[in-house]
Order: sequence, then C-alpha cells, then structure tokens
Amino acid sequence: MTNGGSGSERQSKNARREAARQKARTLREEQRKRERRNRFFLQGGIGVGILAILVVVALVVVSNIKPPSPGPVNMASDGITIGKGFKAVRTAAIPANGKPTPTVRDKTSSVVTIRIYVDYFCPICNEFETANKAQLSSWMKSGAATVEIHPISILDRSSLGTQYSTRAANAAGCVAAYAPDNFWAWTQEMYVKQPAEGTVGLTNAQIIGVMKTAKVANIAKITPCVDNETYKGWVADATNRALNGPLPDSNVKTVTGTPTVIVDGQAYSATDWTSASEFQAFVLKAAGASFNSGSSSTPTPTPTATPTPTSTN
Repeated sequence: MTNGGSGSERQSKNARREAARQKARTLREEQRKRERRNRFFLQGGIGVGILAILVVVALVVVSNIKPPSPGPVNMASDGITIGKGFKAVRTAAIPANGKPTPTVRDKTSSVVTIRIYVDYFCPICNEFETANKAQLSSWMKSGAATVEIHPISILDRSSLGTQYSTRAANAAGCVAAYAPDNFWAWTQEMYVKQPAEGTVGLTNAQIIGVMKTAKVANIAKITPCVDNETYKGWVADATNRALNGPLPDSNVKTVTGTPTVIVDGQAYSATDWTSASEFQAFVLKAAGASFNSGSSSTPTPTPTATPTPTSTN
C-alpha cells in the first residue's frame, strides 16, 4: 500500500491550484484596475469641481469690476456749484480715467465761494446744514454766494453692509446729471430724512421718494441711475481724491472728516456746528468788507451779477 494518489491525481491537484492562483491574480489585477479608474474619476471629478469653482469666482470678479466710466455732468470739479437763484453751473463730466477740473475762484469778485465736502450719512453735516440752511439759501438766492457741494462716502461702515453713504453720493451724482437746479432742494430734504448711523440707511426706493418730495425733475431718468449705481466708481474716486488731497484753492490739504467747509479758500473750524451766528462771523471775516459793507452782525450781502449758465441737458 502506498501513500498519496496516483500521478494523474497529483497533476490534477496541481492544475487546480495553479488555476486558483491564476484566478486570484486575475481578480487582483481587476481590482487594481478598478482602483485606478476610481482614482482617475475621483481626481477628475475634483479637478472639474475646482475648475467650476474657479470659473464661478472669475465670473463674480469680472461682474464686479466695471470698466472706468465718466463722472456725472455738472460735476467737473467732483462737486456741483449752485449759484444765483439756486441755478447750478453747467460743466462737462470728468472723462473715464480723467481728473477733475477745479473750480476757478474769481478773487476780484465780491461773490463768496463756499465749498462743502459732505457725507449724507454724517450727523454733523446735518447739524451744519440745518443751522445754516436759511442763510445759505438767502445768499445763493440773491447771488451773494455760491455753494459748491462735494458728496463723498466715508461712513459706509456704519450702514450694516448696505453702503448707504456710497448709494446716497451716487444719487447726488444722478441729480446733478439730470436735475442740477433741484440739487439744493434735494440735499436739504435728504437731511430732513437722514437715517441714524448704525442703521441700514434709506433704500434706493426711499431715496427716490425723497427726490419726489423735493420735486426733483426727470425722475424717470434718475431712477435707473440710482438703482444701477451708475456713478459708484466716480464716488470711490472722488472720495479718494478728497481724502488724499490736495484740495484745490484751500489752506486744507485733505478732508479728514465731514463736513469740511471752505470759505474763499479758508477752512472753517467750528466750535459749535449748530451755531449759525458763528458761521456768519467766519464768512464775514473770510470774505472781508466787500461781502457786507453795511453790517457787522447779520450778513446781508450785496449780490454781484453773474450770468446764469445755459443748460446742457
């Protein structure tokens, strides 16, 4: 009796073992192929995902980068000049990528030049405008003074993300462009309706409502200008120019806060922004006797005739 099977049996067992090993190798190879495919698809999927994210980011960036555009007409100096009878001086717009053209003051004239840098969200601007509205209006109505208003935006941080200061300054550009002779009335109404700092400010629709209350003309043209923030880029540029200086025809190098008030080139440093008499006294001192030769208390200036510019609208 012998141990083990015959040779054919042993060969059959060896063949089965070899077949099993071959099958195992085949399965392992197929598994490796599947793993490679899965890695390829996974990496490809990640790549496609990253590419999609990059495309979205690029689209967002491109959509938020607007090409340079002109500023509003009638604000060649970054401000609008309001003269006799509340008529605005007509000027061309600042060209795209262009620089403002400072208003040239006639130093031989008895007409006082008052320049005011304002943020429509600024409560102190409101105090100054409210206190001096009557006398500023009287001087402009008679032609004794011109008021050049420069809207800037330095208080966006106080409007809970709505950029109210920028939107209000943009609206100022829209009014200057389409209804310049209503600019003073609209500005005063904006201070009447001024929201408190630390709030979202007025919506664009509410700003349009203020314009309607002030009887601003051309609302149909102004509304898309406000909603589309047409002059947002100009607001940023004008603000940077004011903050970095130099301020033309002034002993002030830069705007460090609002309001910044300049009378015939001299900065007004108020001890009380709500005091009309303090501002009157400063104007008398800055302008000299030619502004009011007959009174030393309440300014009642003699107007100097100035031509009313022809509207370009």
